[in-house]
Amino acid sequence: MVVVGAGMAGVQTAVALREAGFTGQVTLIGAEPHQPYDRPPLSKAVLLGTAEGSAFDIDFDDLGVGLRLGCEVTGVRPADHEVDTEAGPVPYDVLVLATGAEPVDLPGAEGVPGVHLLRTLDDAARLRPVLERRHDIVVVGAGWIGAEFATAAREAGCAVTVVEAAGRPLAGALPAEVVAPMTRWYAEAGVTLLTGERVAAVTGESVVLASGRTLAADAVVVGIGARPATSALAGSGIEVGPDGAVVADDRLRTSAPGVYAVGDCASYPSARYGRRLLVHHWDNALQGPRTVAADITGGPEGAAAYDPVPYFWSEQFGRFVQYAGHHQAAGTPLWRGDPDADDGWSVLWLRDGALAALLTVDRPRDLAQGRRLLASGVRLDPDRAADPSVPLKAAAL
Repeated sequence: MVVVGAGMAGVQTAVALREAGFTGQVTLIGAEPHQPYDRPPLSKAVLLGTAEGSAFDIDFDDLGVGLRLGCEVTGVRPADHEVDTEAGPVPYDVLVLATGAEPVDLPGAEGVPGVHLLRTLDDAARLRPVLERRHDIVVVGAGWIGAEFATAAREAGCAVTVVEAAGRPLAGALPAEVVAPMTRWYAEAGVTLLTGERVAAVTGESVVLASGRTLAADAVVVGIGARPATSALAGSGIEVGPDGAVVADDRLRTSAPGVYAVGDCASYPSARYGRRLLVHHWDNALQGPRTVAADITGGPEGAAAYDPVPYFWSEQFGRFVQYAGHHQAAGTPLWRGDPDADDGWSVLWLRDGALAALLTVDRPRDLAQGRRLLASGVRLDPDRAADPSVPLKAAAL
């Protein structure tokens, strides 16, 4: 067994294989030289210096997993059952691609001093002294990672301006009416939010906007999205979709025999939502490996299709935001609670009377009960579901 990628998806694949009873050789190849680590703390504890790292608490020797770290994979040759690396070819019987995603660069900003991405442990290490010096920071992109970084930078005492090309934060993720109360969080945290503004140029000292406005910037952090890290598959014959993701089936098998793909680098067909999903979130990287391991080992769950309820969370501006499901093609949002209140609120999306998705802000019980309702597919009483004093599970019909 060879697993390419030493992030959450790759590490959990190795763990799941052993838990499923696989006794053969397992090799985990990682491009970074560091011990495999978890990424969510990078935008929080690691960035703020309250933790030195986030290495997985796993004894790989005890697990019987060989690590090849600091080893870049340059190609895959399914016909030869070999992976090409900088150190030479690595043979495999079964291959799991867990290469994750890579951040999208800001055009024209590559190589400009003071421009940062936040994806790796080294990225966080370079940004930590920037926050310690309380620099003026411009964040490009008001998505999840932009909001999380802005939160950490304000906590560190930096002056922060967030520039977003769309007319609102999270434009590609949530409807305008849902984002509206979240937009106010920026000003409450002392962050300047500029929407409908595109970056025209970046220098070592400023950001020039297409409108002609110039923003002073000691540092620029780019958070405009991520794409599947699949460039090494060029010429391999493994099918990659228009979104750059490996096209996997409902067991996370690729078009090449004996090759699987899991986590941020792969899309899969969802019978639950009637469409192919590409999910760039931690929970997907945690769950997918169990399906891969079961299919490889032929265990009792080997025939189970991979179709979980998508889930993610974000900590920003003093709020804990959680989302589960898939709201596209669902009905009008159903509000549960007052966004102006201090006790949190939720938004539900129903499809044919059943819960299709929900977003919660500081209402963890709604999220926990909502995930179970999503999985069961039961219909809800919309009036009871909209009443925040009624437990969400009590709205089930």
